Amino acid sequence: MRDLVILGSGPAGCTAALYAARAGFSPLVLEGMQPGGQLTQTTDVENFPGFEQAVNGYELVLSMRRQAERFGAQFEMDECTGADFSCNVKRLETVVAGVLEARAVIVATGASARWLGLESEKALLGHGVSGCATCDGAFFRGQAVAVVGGGDTACEDALFLAKLCSKVILIHRRNALRASKVMADRVLASPKIEPIWNSEIAEILDPAQGHVQAVRLRDTHSGTLRDLPVNAVFIAIGHQPNTAFLRGALPLTPQGYIITSGVKTSAPGVFAAGDVQDPAYKQAVIAAGSGAMAALEAERYLLQ
Repeated sequence: MRDLVILGSGPAGCTAALYAARAGFSPLVLEGMQPGGQLTQTTDVENFPGFEQAVNGYELVLSMRRQAERFGAQFEMDECTGADFSCNVKRLETVVAGVLEARAVIVATGASARWLGLESEKALLGHGVSGCATCDGAFFRGQAVAVVGGGDTACEDALFLAKLCSKVILIHRRNALRASKVMADRVLASPKIEPIWNSEIAEILDPAQGHVQAVRLRDTHSGTLRDLPVNAVFIAIGHQPNTAFLRGALPLTPQGYIITSGVKTSAPGVFAAGDVQDPAYKQAVIAAGSGAMAALEAERYLLQ
């Protein structure tokens, strides 16, 4: 029986572990399917408070982990596959340890960006390919970039990047945006955003050079290919919260995000932090802050 089990080891999970460990609860952290979360896929982080110079995303989250470990948090390479929060004792089904029991649980399993599935995309991730315009857009100030997608997220990213970049190419596989009308109108009215319709990315060039130089576009009607020079590609086709293991255990939104009041879920003693319950911001500093909130709420719950 554990006092507290934390699911996920990104900024939310590590911060929750730090606060809980300093409070004397010796939390167990299950690192999950993506140890360190999405932050480990970012090369340079310039917008996390306290770092005057850019810090490598992997090194940042590793530092968070070490800080939590110094106060007694325990990290294990394991993943939760099912949960039962119907009783005071929370039951977690895991791949390695089997069934774990805890008095309180913090879910911080994050979300996974949806990708195109190209090998070149994977090779250039963090080297011009990004799933977060607000995180990485400033690295391409004054340059030409591409945004892939046609929904609100893609439009928001394109509008944000238009403030920084010389040109934003919005690539969409259909002939009209799926975004809300107000968002679509803003994009189409921007002189710095050029939509390219009925097109999809067949390849991102050039992994051999170690950075993005162009995108190879395929016309969805004719199948013809052409290369378009850009310095970065922002994938904005959505995120998927890592909550499949929670179906039936907690109420989720239609998109799969945990429904919370603050960081409290509907199950007493179960809290959620970070991107797993936040579809709006997707920022490491916000995830870390909600992790601290979840740990403080868990502490209050455990001391009742």
